[in-house]
Amino acid sequence: MRQQTKKILLLLIGWFFVALGTIGLFLPVLPTTPFLLISLWAFSQSSERFHDWLYNHRVFGPPLQDWSRYGVIPLRAKIVAIGTMAISATLVIIFSSTPWYGITAMLLLMGIGAGFILTRPSRPKNQDAA
Repeated sequence: MRQQTKKILLLLIGWFFVALGTIGLFLPVLPTTPFLLISLWAFSQSSERFHDWLYNHRVFGPPLQDWSRYGVIPLRAKIVAIGTMAISATLVIIFSSTPWYGITAMLLLMGIGAGFILTRPSRPKNQDAA
């Protein structure tokens, strides 16, 4: 792939995920920060200007900076993520004809994801004492 084509593709990916993240501000079931992290990565590979704009954005910047500096996943995001996993697993178990090994694999992968999410701090360490 040519360098210019790759750059344009990464810019499109970045802006697509900025749009999804923006929608996530208004829809509680759509996470904002993970989409913006993808945008930040795409911009880091394609446009220093857009990367800096997003990283220092008045609304989007603080959660991105908290993740970058402290590995923080906010409590609200944890609740939405774990809740969505639980609802999804319940719906698959009840309403699908997925074989037991498929359900087991799904639950195992969700458990790994949930474990990762739950082991991240909910706020920066310097705010724990506040």
